[in-house]
Amino acid sequence: MVKIKTNVWRTARDYIFITVAMAIYAFGFCAFILPEKVVIGGLAGIGTIVYLTLGIPVAITQYACNLALLAIAYKIVGKKFVLGTIYGATMISVFVGIFQPLFDEPLTNEPFMNIVIGGLLAGLGVGIAFTHNGSSGGTDIVAAMVSKYTNVTVGRTMLYNDCIIISSSYFISHRIDLVVYGFVVLILCSYMADMLINTNRQAVQFTIFSKKWQEIATAINNEARRGCTVLSGMGWYSKQDVKVLLVMCRKIESVTISRIIKSIDPEAFVTQTNCNGVYGKGFDELKVKMPMPHHKGDKNRVKVADADVAE
Repeated sequence: MVKIKTNVWRTARDYIFITVAMAIYAFGFCAFILPEKVVIGGLAGIGTIVYLTLGIPVAITQYACNLALLAIAYKIVGKKFVLGTIYGATMISVFVGIFQPLFDEPLTNEPFMNIVIGGLLAGLGVGIAFTHNGSSGGTDIVAAMVSKYTNVTVGRTMLYNDCIIISSSYFISHRIDLVVYGFVVLILCSYMADMLINTNRQAVQFTIFSKKWQEIATAINNEARRGCTVLSGMGWYSKQDVKVLLVMCRKIESVTISRIIKSIDPEAFVTQTNCNGVYGKGFDELKVKMPMPHHKGDKNRVKVADADVAE
């Protein structure tokens, strides 16, 4: 029962953060970027092109295109991500539909300042959504699929995919400055998204020395939902046997684990170390390019070549 309640709360929390993320993205786009008539990447950029040429609201085009990509995402990145994407795509279309009529003019009189603020807010929204199993849809789905199977980061994939969309805006506006502004937004958005996502993926290692190690290990299992490894050791000064807990967790979870330790044993001796990478169940998948196997015929050709050299 407790586990069910915990899962429900985590799912609800994810959807709350996705909602906030989409609101931030839509506000940055509608209040700072769209009034400058700047085409950015993703479906928001495609929606902007359609809006500038045909007058169709961005929200309608954006949502219609998102629906076409969901079937692909379902097979590759999983049901949970797709549900988050459906919700995120719906929310961003709702918020864009609400904010767009409110901002006929940008909030500041400095075009470049509008681009910088809008790009950072858009990247903030994308990053928050991704860290909570959600997405605004569009090229975010492509970025998630590429990131799952390769070492290419989400932000970099978005950068590659969106260059074509931004470059194509020149044929509509015929203004190189707006194209440059579009690339500035893309770079800022990618940087902010990468920073948030990588920060959330960073792992830390706890080494815990405590006489109440059993209580701490049980609490970490039940409350933080992280595993513990118990190591046997000996204090050289006291010559007494001790138990040492080794815990790996995400950096964002370190505060929770620290609170658990302090609440059970304020006198516990604890070390916390940042890890460059943690791979395995509950963390990232180990992504290594494996050498291609040689065919049997290739081995025979190698042997023949070696024989020729020997002769």
